[in-house]
Formats: sequence, structure tokens, C-alpha cells
Amino acid sequence: MAPSFSFTITTILLLFLTAVLPTTAEQCDAKSEGGCRDKVESLKLKVIAIFSILATSVIGVSLPLFSRLIPALRPDRNLFVIVKAFASGVILATGYMHVMPDSFEDLTSECLPERPWRKFPFTTFIAMLSAVFTLVIDSCCVSCLKKKVSAAAATNANASTCPEAGERKEVQLFGHSHGDGHGHDLHADADQLLRYRVVAQVLEVGIVVHSVVIGLSMGASMNPCTIKPLIAALCFHQMFEGMGLGGCILQGEYGMKVKGTMVFFFSTTTPFGIALGIALSNVYSDTSSTSLIVEGILNAVSAGLLNYMALVELLASDFMGPKLQGSKKLMAVAFLAVLLGAGGMSVMAIWA
Repeated sequence: MAPSFSFTITTILLLFLTAVLPTTAEQCDAKSEGGCRDKVESLKLKVIAIFSILATSVIGVSLPLFSRLIPALRPDRNLFVIVKAFASGVILATGYMHVMPDSFEDLTSECLPERPWRKFPFTTFIAMLSAVFTLVIDSCCVSCLKKKVSAAAATNANASTCPEAGERKEVQLFGHSHGDGHGHDLHADADQLLRYRVVAQVLEVGIVVHSVVIGLSMGASMNPCTIKPLIAALCFHQMFEGMGLGGCILQGEYGMKVKGTMVFFFSTTTPFGIALGIALSNVYSDTSSTSLIVEGILNAVSAGLLNYMALVELLASDFMGPKLQGSKKLMAVAFLAVLLGAGGMSVMAIWA
């Protein structure tokens, strides 16, 4: 399935779940805006949020993609590894410190019946299933793509008298070539490229899920005291989470069309969620039972996915790789970058 099509379907389904279903549920007053409620001031802040979050998102996800103009950000440079480690820490903290607590708050709300919602830890259960399901999808996607590439290479090799025909076909399929031209090197490069592409797409899906929910919630809020710090927190979040995603997109060596599609979806999902929340503010209630359940489940799914991707596909993959394993100094700096990224995003949880 083409990335643009899959992301389109994912976004449409999420917007339907978060926007249409909550309008049919009864409301509850357990959550309130408090004394800080100003519809006009909130609207001004939300308009500012749309453009500021859009700008920081574009900058963050695009920086790694312009590595030709910034040689220090090329994937083979040490700075790229350090920046990616920092961004991976941000993604990890997003899952643990922002998305999962939001899910706990939604699914244990007093607006929901005590049974079954407060009698069973649905958030951690769903997050666990999400992480396992992500592993299954990750493994199956790589396995299927490997089989297709091997079959295509074998078919072209058998159909040609030139022994390198299959190798050229494999290089053509992935648009790159490294090593000395031997079949083993080409297959190794193709396998690594597959990993990068699967990681980039799965990571973006997890980010899109959470972005829709947080954007919709901000757009429907009438509390400027909550919106102000949330704008700063989301700009920080989008900037560095975008750099992590941009690094994965860069390593996936996509064509310009696919790169543009992935950048567009990452950059516009939160602003579009805010705009949708503004449009539905008169009928949408984040205290309705259906809204709480839908948002809680989506956040739990996103938390499990983001935590898996950050720990397994980003951090473990890099820290167990030859580049960091071969340099204790670089590994120490990368560890520090992870802690700084996770720590900075964790501090943001005070305001958002």
C-alpha cells in the first residue's frame, strides 16, 4: 500500500472516530474549564497555535532532509546520530509522559461507569497489545518486502544472461547502491533500507494518531490558561519529534513525492486537528463518555506504538549498531542526548 494512501485512510478514520462519535454521547461535568474561560481569547490563541505549530513542524521534519545543504546532518556523520538520539528521547518521553497519562485520565474518568473502566487498567493493557501488534506488523512487513525483492531479483537474474542483471534490478527498486557491487552487499543494503522504510511509516502513523487527538482537544478548549503553555510545549514537541521522523525518512531514501507526502501529513495533522476542534467546539465535548473512551483508546494505542518504536527501532537499533558500538565517546554523548531529549519533554508535562 502506498504511503500516501495508507496515511489518508488512517487520518480519515481517526478524524471520524474523534469528531463524529463524541457528539452522540451524553456530557459529564467531572472535567471543567475552571475559572479561566474566555472564548474570544481562546480563539486568538488557537489561531496562533495553528501557524506556530505548523511552522515548527515543517522546520523540524525538514531539517534532516536538507542534509545536502547541511553536511553535518548527513546520516553518516556523528552529529546526525546525536540529533537522532535526542529526538528519540523526545519520542520516548512523549509516549510515557504525555500520551499514556492522557489515556489514564480519560479511561479512569468519573464520567465513565466504574465497571469496567476503573476496575481494570485498560490503558496499559491496550498499550501492551499495541506494542505487540506493532511488532507483528513490523516483522510481517519486512518479511513480505524481502520476499518480493528476492523474487524480483531472482526472476531478472534468470531471465538475463548477465549475472548482474538481478543486482541492477534490486538497486533500481530501491534507488540506491552502496558497497563494492557484490550481491551480498546489495542484499544487506536492501534489507537495511527496508528496515528504515518500515520504521518511518509505522512511526508516522503513531504520531498522526496522537496529533489528531491533541489537536482536537486544544481546538475544542475554551481555557486560555491551558492553551498558552500547551502551544509552547507542542512547538517543542513537534520540532524535535519531527527531527526524529525526518531522520528516519532520510534514511529510507524515498523519492521526493513520498517525502513530501510524509512531511505534509506530519506537519498538518495537529493544526488540522485544532481547526477541526474549533469548528466542532459547539457540539464536541471532551467530557462525554464516548469522547473519553475514543480518546483514551487512541492515546493508549499511540503510547504503545511510540514506546515500541522509540526503544526498539530507534534507540536499540542505533546503540547496538556498529557506529556507536565502535566509539565509546560517541555512545556516551548519544546517551546524554537521549537523557536530555527525554528530560526536556518530561519537564514539558508540567504545562501540557
